[in-house]
Amino acid sequence: MNLAHITDEHDEASIALICNGRPTTYGELRDQVDRFRGGLASVGVGEGDRVGLLLGNTPQFIVSYLATLGLGAVSVPLNPLSPAPEIETELAKVGAKVVVIGKLSADKWAGVDRDVIPSVATVISTESDVSDAAGSIAFDELCECEPVDRVEVDSDSLAVLIFTSGTAGSPRAAMLTHGNMLANIRQNSTADGHLNADDVVYGVLPMFHIFGLNVVVGLGLAVGATILLVERFDPAVAIQSIVDRRVTVIPGAPAMWNSFAHLDGIDSDVFATVRLALSGASRLSVTVAETMLERFGLEIREGYGLTETAPVVSTSTGVKPRFGSVGRVVAGVEVRLVNDNGEALVGDVGEIWVRGDNVFAGYFNDPEATAAVFTDDGWLMTGDMATTDDDGYLYLVDRTKDLIIVSGFNVYPAEVEEMLAMHPLVAEVAVIGVPHPHSGEAVKAFVVPVADTDVDEETLVEHSLDHLARYKCPTKIVFVDELPRNASGKIVRRSLDDALRVGTSSSSSSS
Repeated sequence: MNLAHITDEHDEASIALICNGRPTTYGELRDQVDRFRGGLASVGVGEGDRVGLLLGNTPQFIVSYLATLGLGAVSVPLNPLSPAPEIETELAKVGAKVVVIGKLSADKWAGVDRDVIPSVATVISTESDVSDAAGSIAFDELCECEPVDRVEVDSDSLAVLIFTSGTAGSPRAAMLTHGNMLANIRQNSTADGHLNADDVVYGVLPMFHIFGLNVVVGLGLAVGATILLVERFDPAVAIQSIVDRRVTVIPGAPAMWNSFAHLDGIDSDVFATVRLALSGASRLSVTVAETMLERFGLEIREGYGLTETAPVVSTSTGVKPRFGSVGRVVAGVEVRLVNDNGEALVGDVGEIWVRGDNVFAGYFNDPEATAAVFTDDGWLMTGDMATTDDDGYLYLVDRTKDLIIVSGFNVYPAEVEEMLAMHPLVAEVAVIGVPHPHSGEAVKAFVVPVADTDVDEETLVEHSLDHLARYKCPTKIVFVDELPRNASGKIVRRSLDDALRVGTSSSSSSS
């Protein structure tokens, strides 16, 4: 077996990729992958070697990814916009032998100190001017090499090292095997109405993130769909592309859907060709989901997953979506909700535990961190809190690490965020806990107001008191221009105090 086989069976004339208006057929893609696989072998890449990918959403990313897998080597997708010190740290952690850099990462790579990553023997550049300047090998040159045979591997052979988002601490490299990645592709394929060969998929999710890597790329190529590759998201440009290319599937993070929901001056039928709208990576605001349905007739199907599960655990695809729910658990995956009593009842909050062939093999070179997330009988303890209803729909509450405890009472930031997002003058909101001399912790909210509106703290405090128990209400509200997010669109709570403020104020409400 080998994950790289996912493109084998498709008609060679079918369109696999579209990038900057240029189509690539499945036949062309297979030929490019075969030749680049030979190119990687010519610079010494073999089974188990790590290949860093500092590339945007381009055909070169997909060619490099599949060629690396085909050699039995390990793909390490990295954020091409990361600063040089972060690139150095991550490449050093995994001991990368080869790095492929592209246009987006060229400036960052110029600041990298090669002395701190001695394992890197070869740098391959997709840009000819960069390759000349950096002394690296041109990508196109390696695409002219003679193909070498693919290597067949075991299901537990390492395929990908992908860094966790780091929203709750230092990023770690999660080890995903060929079996893990293929299992989740198959698990997703069982949902009625999921991707198929006739689909045109809007590929804006970053491919160094597991959602983009194994849902857009993995599942998309496995079913023979066409992937429209997009490197930078601009809502107005995106709308035009969706209409022009007759896009049928849009996977995205909540930040993207929020942008669409607040975009003015567009027709109600711009999503007419879209049959499947997917949201993941973090919790989708019910307000945004309702707005998309009311304005455009588009039902957003929310799902849940994480890097360590390759990634999908639950999906609303194939079932009637319910506002606030991340759907039902996909076939082949087991989920338990566990509280202090050992098992959460329907309607009770519990931590999500997951077990299945899609669950990762652990954190690279970090046995302590690996042991900390697994039970003795193989359940992955996600740290995410949820409830379930009588029909098996899952509802995320929050992460255990984000829990705020006010005077002994549990406050889940997502509940407060959802309440504040209901206010018509609030575009986005994030909530954290801060120390409080009397209650232990208090609730602090960061609010992005709707553009060209004037909202004050008193208004939002009154709104909060109308909807939540007093101890859950913010005692401090900070107005900011934007919320800090990582590349996948997830809010980085630990960076909220560094957000660019447009004004601050403190309420007089008490906990």
